[in-house]
Amino acid sequence: MGNWCCPAASPCDNVEEISGLLHGGAKVPASSSECGEVAGFHNGSEEDSEVSQNSCEQAKEGIQGGLVEVPSLEDLLDEEVPETKEQEDEEMESAAAGAMTGDETGGEEVQKREAHQGPSTSADLEVLQVREEDGPAGEDLGVSEEDLYRGAEELPQGPVKHAGPEPLLEITLPKVEDRCSLEPMVDIMSYSEREWKGNTAKSTLIRKGYTELSQRFGSLRRVRGDNYCALRATLFQVLSTSTQLPDWLQDEHISTWLEELESLIGQWMFPSECRQREGSEDAAQQLKRYMELLQNRWQAAVGCSSAEERQRLCERVFQGGEEELGLLEALKLLMLGRAVELHTTMQEGGDVPVFCWLLYARDSSDCPRSFLSNHLSQVGFSGGLEQVEMFLLGYALQCTIQVYRLYMAHTEEFVTYFPDDHKEDWPCVCLVTEDDRHYNVPVGQPNGLQVPEDLNAS
Repeated sequence: MGNWCCPAASPCDNVEEISGLLHGGAKVPASSSECGEVAGFHNGSEEDSEVSQNSCEQAKEGIQGGLVEVPSLEDLLDEEVPETKEQEDEEMESAAAGAMTGDETGGEEVQKREAHQGPSTSADLEVLQVREEDGPAGEDLGVSEEDLYRGAEELPQGPVKHAGPEPLLEITLPKVEDRCSLEPMVDIMSYSEREWKGNTAKSTLIRKGYTELSQRFGSLRRVRGDNYCALRATLFQVLSTSTQLPDWLQDEHISTWLEELESLIGQWMFPSECRQREGSEDAAQQLKRYMELLQNRWQAAVGCSSAEERQRLCERVFQGGEEELGLLEALKLLMLGRAVELHTTMQEGGDVPVFCWLLYARDSSDCPRSFLSNHLSQVGFSGGLEQVEMFLLGYALQCTIQVYRLYMAHTEEFVTYFPDDHKEDWPCVCLVTEDDRHYNVPVGQPNGLQVPEDLNAS
């Protein structure tokens, strides 16, 4: 507003000066005496008197030379409004800071103090501190490798140490034995009653199927339910029951197959766990390495001195890592080799099993190449083995796969053999399925429990 001061000696002069300011004009002292009065208003100091007198003289010169520039009321309002809004913003921030820090009693004092000193940063620091404390809690959560097909009540529980309050979710890192692709043995009838409690027609039928199965086996091992399920269950049974290495699993035979299949396997799809080794290893070399691994593991199983030792070997092999998945990819390679061999025999007019005509009658697999690209390469990724491909798996292993199909209980198809033309001369392994998609492994001897009468009724 300039350097104007209102003289305290004359109230009338003050009114006139204020009126002049409101109308954009100026009230200038008329004499040096008034300047002296103004100087007296500044505690009578000589420096202030000189400043005030200079101001009066400048004002007189301004009047003589023209109008003096004095702020109008609108200019004053324009200057005051932003200042008031800024103060309101500071008060609101101060109130928020008081609420964050829990200061209820001294809120007004904090607001007044922060109006002059600026908003406090204590709330920001506390928020950051809370976020830092929340961070490690999320990092402590381990990634569980449990089978996704287990029920919640079957997941292993264990104590977890916590530095703070009880968490909303507890995750226990699995032990080595918990990562096995096959769950521990469970009584067949107990499993049946637990999993199929309903009174629907399907539940009753499945329970009847488990009752018949219990006449042959005592326990069941659930197999990890991904798209490798059929291959995994079959290979587990083969390794855990083999006492002799098959003649076809020889180095010369494997090398011959790989040479014949080299044009087909260049674009072989591997799971993420099966990585190529450093260097120039291609798909054919990687598959050859897995075939050699299959031969070594099969030979190790045959060399075990007891069934219990073979079981321990299988527990170490089926851990869901590269070794297990590499062996399953080797089985797929065996299936492709057998499919090529049978297709060649068909083209030459030779005798082939009936399933071969069904295998190559599909529009999506009219030759080995289309069979590989449209079916076999998808096994383990987006699909499992179909029924006709179970026959091919049996021929690839030269092993009869006996499957108890529980949903076909009390029918001729309750027990199905893949294939059914070598039951007498090939070794046999047993699987069980409820839907022809997921396969489990029956093990052990029957426990001699009496069969309920309602389940004996057909």
